Amino acid sequence: MSSDALNDSRNEGNEQEVQSGETETLSKRQRKKLLKQQQWEEQRDMRKQKRKERKQQRKLERQAQTEDRTDCPDRKRFRKEAEPSPLRLVIDCSFDSLMMLKDVKKLHKQIQRCYAENRRAEHPVQFYITSHGGQLKQNMDEINKGWVNWKDVHFKSESFHEVLSKEDLVYLTSDSPNILQELDEAKAYVIGGLVDHNHHKGISFKRANELGIAHAQLPLGSFVKMNSRKVLAVNHVFEIMLAYLEKGDWQEAFFTVLPQRKGAVPVDQENKQEKDEEDEEDEEDSDTCEPESQKSKDSTDQRNYKQKEHESPQRQLDSCKWTVV
Repeated sequence: MSSDALNDSRNEGNEQEVQSGETETLSKRQRKKLLKQQQWEEQRDMRKQKRKERKQQRKLERQAQTEDRTDCPDRKRFRKEAEPSPLRLVIDCSFDSLMMLKDVKKLHKQIQRCYAENRRAEHPVQFYITSHGGQLKQNMDEINKGWVNWKDVHFKSESFHEVLSKEDLVYLTSDSPNILQELDEAKAYVIGGLVDHNHHKGISFKRANELGIAHAQLPLGSFVKMNSRKVLAVNHVFEIMLAYLEKGDWQEAFFTVLPQRKGAVPVDQENKQEKDEEDEEDEEDSDTCEPESQKSKDSTDQRNYKQKEHESPQRQLDSCKWTVV
């Protein structure tokens, strides 16, 4: 063996000794980490190949879907054409000064929801937003400048009774004694644009009376039993009106819209539950009844016991003397 070859073999042996020495000095966790890194490097090419295969598979799936749509153009989703309703829904925003900014922002979101629901409704209504100004308009300009491009919405700075005929107006308020049975599509129904957390009770009812216009409340109590108060958010009232135009049934309209947190149940179901509970109570009472003779005997014993308790100490002592032997 030449001297160069001998030196190379010695160097390799020294490197192996150093590596083995380093391996011996590593902790168990470090050895695991080193092994995992080596495996990761060894599998690099295999991972690259798998990525290529997945990419190719997705490409083939997209091509197949495109071919299916081309072969069957009638499979597009069918959307029923909307039939606009002549009914007018008005949001009265004249309560702007009574609200804090956070409540104005909530009202803004509720109005956005009304607009979106009306756009996709089967029977969209004629939508009016009156007394539009103040904090509400400023907030809409800052947060949602696109409101100026909204379609099929009439923004009016004037009050609703200045824009529409008083004879056509019906103010919707839960304080009204009048129950709305059916919708008259020739009318304009006004919803108070107020988020007040019940701080201004009866204010919309008072406003309707001051203006001398008709008022009514939704027939909520006739169809729905709720755990919370009957005052609904602006968008809920708006959506219930849209749902009634579509379904022609108040109960179905209410339960399509009302949120679950309201704890709403049908009135007939509530009455049935109460009747069942009464029947159960009657059954329990009948099960615990005792025969009349036994009841009379028990009552007589009870009276004798009470009478004995109330006897004077002297009389009790006299009765005890007879027992002494």
